[in-house]
Amino acid sequence: MAKRSNYQQRAIQNYYQNRDAIMLQRLGDLISELYLAEGAARARLWKRVVGALEKLQVAQSRIDLIVDSDNPALLANLYKELIEPR
Repeated sequence: MAKRSNYQQRAIQNYYQNRDAIMLQRLGDLISELYLAEGAARARLWKRVVGALEKLQVAQSRIDLIVDSDNPALLANLYKELIEPR
């Protein structure tokens, strides 16, 4: 395995330090896309939403509830909860 440069190591380290912020940004983008999507594209977006929510460590029962409802408004409410400072 090749040794990583200092630049590559910093980039990897920064990614993991900012992973939650990156996932929240991605989730916000997915919500916007869900409102516009239909059919198979919508199903693919929901799969990506599940992945993002799992990385954000949202409870699986809550993920299942939101995905089964197929309602982007519920997802938007969860997003609002996640971005609010505690």
